[in-house]
Amino acid sequence: MFGEDQPLAERMRPTSLSELVGQQHLIGEKGVLRLSIAQGKVPSMIFWGPPGVGKTTIANIIANQVKAPFQTLSAISAGVKDVREVIQRASRTGRIILFIDEIHRFNKSQQDALLGAVEKGVITLIGATTENPSFEVNSALLSRCQVYTLKALEIDELKGLLEAAMQKDEKLKKLSIEIKEYEALLNLSGGDARKLLNLFELVTDAHDKSDKISITNDEVWAIAQQRMAMYDKGGEQHYDIISAFIKSIRGSDPNAAVYWLSRMIAGGEDVKFIARRLLIAASEDIGNANPTALVIATNTFQAVTMIGYPESEIVLSQCAVYLACSPKSNASYKAIKSANQLVRDTGDLSVPLHLRNAPTKLMKDSGYSKGYKYAHDFPGNFVQQEFLPDKISGRKLYEPQGNARELEFKKRLQALWSKKYNYE
Repeated sequence: MFGEDQPLAERMRPTSLSELVGQQHLIGEKGVLRLSIAQGKVPSMIFWGPPGVGKTTIANIIANQVKAPFQTLSAISAGVKDVREVIQRASRTGRIILFIDEIHRFNKSQQDALLGAVEKGVITLIGATTENPSFEVNSALLSRCQVYTLKALEIDELKGLLEAAMQKDEKLKKLSIEIKEYEALLNLSGGDARKLLNLFELVTDAHDKSDKISITNDEVWAIAQQRMAMYDKGGEQHYDIISAFIKSIRGSDPNAAVYWLSRMIAGGEDVKFIARRLLIAASEDIGNANPTALVIATNTFQAVTMIGYPESEIVLSQCAVYLACSPKSNASYKAIKSANQLVRDTGDLSVPLHLRNAPTKLMKDSGYSKGYKYAHDFPGNFVQQEFLPDKISGRKLYEPQGNARELEFKKRLQALWSKKYNYE
């Protein structure tokens, strides 16, 4: 079906839902997407998920199933003019399925150009993104699309892809291949099926085709380090590099942080993507150990949005160095995770009556707000009272850490709540 000169991932690309690995919550027997395709009622939609899990493949399958013309645009290279040309063609010839890869890279004017055509059904939009569409897609366009979340592939599914490739691919099935160890292949691919298959082909190509090929972890690592050094913002090393960047900041190493930042800049990474990750790190990894970090990260996001490349690299470097050199605390991060678990465990506990709002006489007569003590009416702007539901009274969720700022918090909390929350 595909020529052997194409990458293995392309040669193995599924052409029907039954061939697709993973995403059973969408394309399984009772999956909402399978049922929609079977009925021929395909809405505009956005696929959100990590790279290499089937977003482009599903879009192609949908077009084939409903027998509609299929047009692909890349948000990296396409502009408003390209979008309007597709819309004009669809207006003349009938509905077109328009697939836009990396739709999160479209700016507001580009996304706005799609609105009318999507709303009127002139085009059926299928967007693909690795970023949360709630943040990256205009709310007006998002409201006209179904959002489907695609999941990373499981280990067994990834191993199954390799087995299928060895059995079905015209090139590989001619070879005698034994995978003795899977760990390096799976770890380097990071759940990305495309990356896994292309790495697998890279390893097999390094062997003499007349010999039996035995694949080990050491061999995979060695070949990967030789041949996959380039940063690929399209997915190959995108997540590995950003992970190294954030972990360098978390580990208080500004030298490593600016190195990985430079790797991303050299690869043409979106400055807003980098700045957004700095914002997250400022809160998740630094938090109240240095609250100014969040202020600087926020200003960095605003600055790089306004000035773009190349000047924005200076602002990004300044912020990355500041965050790396800041004291660290994940206490706020741990607090909200603990609170989330507590909510899951205890459900919707009633708000104590004295904390409820009482805008009407009936509510006041029912006891709403009765007994509430206004903190500013008391010495030190504080008075002991209950703020949690009775069932979880005294449950401590925030634990200050050993940095100077949070030690001040801890000292204050000990003075205010020592009998209730046991801050020692």
